[in-house]
Amino acid sequence: MTPRRPARRPARRRPARAESPDVLRWVEEACADRKAVDGVVLDLRQLSDATDYFIVVSGTSDTHVRAIAEHVVEDLQERGVRAHHVEGLAGGRWVLLDFVDLVVHVFHPALREFYQLEGLWGDAPLRPVRSGEVAG
Repeated sequence: MTPRRPARRPARRRPARAESPDVLRWVEEACADRKAVDGVVLDLRQLSDATDYFIVVSGTSDTHVRAIAEHVVEDLQERGVRAHHVEGLAGGRWVLLDFVDLVVHVFHPALREFYQLEGLWGDAPLRPVRSGEVAG
């Protein structure tokens, strides 16, 4: 009797992704929908191979941080873009949403001040997150 081959695992497909500029605009709109504050976009394309953009925003409380992060995940999921990795959602102090081409950091103000992420990437071009009047 010949041994049976183990069943092949199906290949893991990467989640469907839109182009970075579209996802970036959608994230900015979702953050504006939930009244995120002090938002900035850091353009890392010339500085890092890990991701194209960091979007850094703050909420005013743990609940607000979670609400912003949940809304970004849900809004992008409805558009066919799934987060590759989500970290910190239960705590609501610093939520990281990794969409591969861009990473969203939603901070409680005290932690944002402590970690000073924008300062760590001081060479990156920086601009404010666009508010809700972005054309879509």
